[in-house]
Amino acid sequence: MFSWTTKLFRPSPSALPQMRLGPDDHTDNALMLQFFTWDALHKDMSWWKHLNSELPRLAQMGFTQVWIPPANKASEPSGRGYDAYDLWDLGEFDQKGAVRTRWGTKEELLQACKTAQQLGIDILVDAVLNHKMGADRTEVVRAVPVDPQNRLKEIGRPRDIETWTAFDFKGRGDKYNTFRWNQEHFNGIDWDERTQTRDIYRFAGPGHKGWSNHVDRERGNFDYLLGANIDYRHPAVQQDMLDWGCWILQTTGGSGFRLDAIKHIDRRFVLNFVQHVRQQTGNSNLFAVAEYWSDNLKTILPIIQMFKGATAFFDVPLHMNFHNASRRGSKYNLTQILKATIVSVKPKDAVTFVDNHECVEGQSLESWVGNQFKIQAYALILLRGEGHPCVFYGDLYPNPECYNERISRNLTLLIEARKKFAYGPTVDYFRYKNCIGFVRLGDDAHPGCAVVLSNKEDGSGTVVHTLRMNVGKRHAVSTFATFLQDDGKVNIDSNGWGEFTSIANHAQVWVRVD
Repeated sequence: MFSWTTKLFRPSPSALPQMRLGPDDHTDNALMLQFFTWDALHKDMSWWKHLNSELPRLAQMGFTQVWIPPANKASEPSGRGYDAYDLWDLGEFDQKGAVRTRWGTKEELLQACKTAQQLGIDILVDAVLNHKMGADRTEVVRAVPVDPQNRLKEIGRPRDIETWTAFDFKGRGDKYNTFRWNQEHFNGIDWDERTQTRDIYRFAGPGHKGWSNHVDRERGNFDYLLGANIDYRHPAVQQDMLDWGCWILQTTGGSGFRLDAIKHIDRRFVLNFVQHVRQQTGNSNLFAVAEYWSDNLKTILPIIQMFKGATAFFDVPLHMNFHNASRRGSKYNLTQILKATIVSVKPKDAVTFVDNHECVEGQSLESWVGNQFKIQAYALILLRGEGHPCVFYGDLYPNPECYNERISRNLTLLIEARKKFAYGPTVDYFRYKNCIGFVRLGDDAHPGCAVVLSNKEDGSGTVVHTLRMNVGKRHAVSTFATFLQDDGKVNIDSNGWGEFTSIANHAQVWVRVD
């Protein structure tokens, strides 16, 4: 199988320079799109058909990667796939009440993947490796209840419980894979069918060794998240998941993974999973980005170090800074917006984002970035040179959960500005509490741009900020104009300096027009 020994080297290599961010011949800025929301459904077609129909537009806009929702069969027909039942069923077999998944059939998925490949867009597979749900049969397991707030603390005696842990996959049979899951492949669950009791139970019978020691220390030990928690001490479990990782990419033509909930998974296995798939598929620059949901940079940095550049990480601390800025309004000090973030400390390991499917109001990780700061946040991730940005479907496309037409319109313009102008070194002008700016100096093929952001609460709609910034001598004695709403023009002096403005509580992008 594989060695559990992991040595840490300082400094560790960075992830993004080693990974494919888009087609090899792509010369514009790379850009990722999360193509779903939590409740995403299309009124006229399957989600995979919707994706297929939108891919030409996405390619034209400049997207080089699309992160799709979990394609595997869920525990029920409407399940999003995070309630993973059978990873080897992509909407092909009659299981859990339907052949198709929430998102569509396997044939529709593969057609969308083929179209993406033809248009130069890489598909990123959402890998749900932490747990399984929707078992076919119950089993009797010896277990002990533990404190939900401290999973190392037992709150009762060992007892026999009835668990949903037997997975037969009768609809699929032995196609693709013959492994069958049972209680020996898990180490915990949150439901006793016998007593109809919901508690967190750690399995304590023969062969069970408890929680993994190589997970986040929140709540004492955060191995358990939900469902039947997978125990990666078991060699057959390891092999099944390693085989699936290679198979899913070979089947879909996908170019990498979004790794779900890795703070709850034995990190030694996650590292081996990425390394194994790269080796077995011959894809040494396979893309991987991990969701390690913590806003504490001190907690995240050792994990980044341990992975030695094998995966990038979503910049949760940056997202939380955006969330806090949107809540505090003009009381928030914009000069601190990048403080204690992955992108500020390890920019070549950071996948930056504003919101995602779990941040929406009412979801498990609710931390929505309010509309009053949404465009400023997107300007910071799309137009700066550090990090690899991910746009959220819910901010770009009409949907009942979180859509705002003004946000979508301005976000589309920011995406265009990224494609056309945002190149070259980044020079910061973080001068005022309620107004900051930066300049992209451009390169041989792109002119660069100037950006001004405000969080000042002023409903007048008039110019309230001016920042003196230098756009470089190559733009001496030229004219810059606004790229978002029309705010006028700026004359650049003979040394490259200009007085750039913004209205209150907004963002503005300035580009050369003469």
